[in-house]
Amino acid sequence: MRFAVLRFGGSNCDLDTYRVLTEVCGVDTDLVWYKEGLKRTYDAVIIPGGFSYGDYLRAGAIASRTPLMREVRRHAKEGGLVLGICNGAQIGTECGLAPGAFTINEYPKFICRQVHIRVENVLTPFTSRFRVGEVIRIPIAHKEGRYVAHPEALERMNANGQVVFRFCDSKGELTPESNPNGSLEYITGIANEQKNVLLMMPHPERASEEILGSRDAKRVFESMIDAVGAGSAVTTGRGG
Repeated sequence: MRFAVLRFGGSNCDLDTYRVLTEVCGVDTDLVWYKEGLKRTYDAVIIPGGFSYGDYLRAGAIASRTPLMREVRRHAKEGGLVLGICNGAQIGTECGLAPGAFTINEYPKFICRQVHIRVENVLTPFTSRFRVGEVIRIPIAHKEGRYVAHPEALERMNANGQVVFRFCDSKGELTPESNPNGSLEYITGIANEQKNVLLMMPHPERASEEILGSRDAKRVFESMIDAVGAGSAVTTGRGG
């Protein structure tokens, strides 16, 4: 089992994610610089948070057009797991890994704080260790995290179980006060149709150890490990 954590100019959550995978979860993980490409075989690719290329043009726009992301799209098409976190989610929607976009917050300021999110779908390789309706506490840190999509796309996503996480209050209620960035339908985690891609704005790597205030989100990574171990994720790459 081998995971990859991608690195672009401006990535700043790559080492956090790498540490959780290697030291907390015990997964063989490579840090992959964007110029190097996926030279080895990987079961899962994580696109971490940060400010790739300074968020010029739009958050994630430049990184999404690198040759490495063409390899990631192929990896996903072949059934490999892809997790995009914060800037990684922005990169993911920019390159079409899942519908919609993460854009400027309703109140256009950077938000960095703990929030609650509700698990909407546990039938994915990223959420099998959760319960439907479970509420977890997790940090956000973004200025462009408001999820938007065309009404037709939202209807299809809801019908197909592609909405994975929604902002909520501590009791699981969807209230205006619990939606920090004005995301449509409180959405903050989405999957592709095949469910092997998850793009989420909150940071699971920052909620994977008790010393950080919560380990609720460690189960995102553990679910991925379970999926790979069970053979429900396809291994892809160039060999090695």
